[in-house]
Amino acid sequence: MLKVSTVSTADAIKMNIEKYGKNINFLMNLSPMVILLVFLLVWVLLCHKQSILTLVTSRSRVDWKRVGHGFFLWSLVTVFFIAVSIVLSPENYEFSFDASAFFPFLIIAILLIPLQTTFEELLMRSYLMQGIGLASRSRFIALFVTSLVFGLMHLANPEVEQLGYGIMIFYIGMGFFFGIMTLMDDGVELAIGFHAANNLWGALLVTSNWTAFQTNSLFLDVSKDPALSLWEIIIQIGVVLPLVLYYLGKKYSWTDWRGHLFGKVK
Repeated sequence: MLKVSTVSTADAIKMNIEKYGKNINFLMNLSPMVILLVFLLVWVLLCHKQSILTLVTSRSRVDWKRVGHGFFLWSLVTVFFIAVSIVLSPENYEFSFDASAFFPFLIIAILLIPLQTTFEELLMRSYLMQGIGLASRSRFIALFVTSLVFGLMHLANPEVEQLGYGIMIFYIGMGFFFGIMTLMDDGVELAIGFHAANNLWGALLVTSNWTAFQTNSLFLDVSKDPALSLWEIIIQIGVVLPLVLYYLGKKYSWTDWRGHLFGKVK
């Protein structure tokens, strides 16, 4: 007889941390993503008989400056919002720096998080978006489906259990954000940079006992009753992300937004 586990994701993470420690737990969580990244690249090469370049960009070579610019820009935004939150609500944060635990974690994070986020971007915004686009002949359907799937991938995160399903607005919104910049830029380089910055700084700066990444970060969120802030969601999804897309559009001279986002796939 099949048995359904009643252990929540948060409890499972807690048990692993008690058994292995935060650094090993973090390593165990991200290592499968690295293996899947290698599998995806080999799959594209051997089964689809396509170059890795076609999975990344329509340009003649990978634009690493775009990756770096995306990482730098979103690093500024992420660090700014975390700093503002700490300054406005210092009682909710505890400085928890432990050099013996932090620096090994720093090495693991720098090595694995970019690989983890690159896998997610290549899978969502490259492989699946291209496949769904070719099958449906619609750019918008490809954007919508991959953004929705990207959000649903986070459904088991302990953040959802703690803050409620409203947090899915953020995850799905970020999926649309990454998807729009990929379609407009004809490449996934920017999304790779943005996603890496988002996860890396989030893991290094602040952690809590109710997030997917429970790490040896610099600060610990000790909020007594953490709750979803509607205004924070509105500002980030409704204001910050559109402004960033507007800036990127100006910087990279994006044109024909309607065609890129709603046109047919040829």
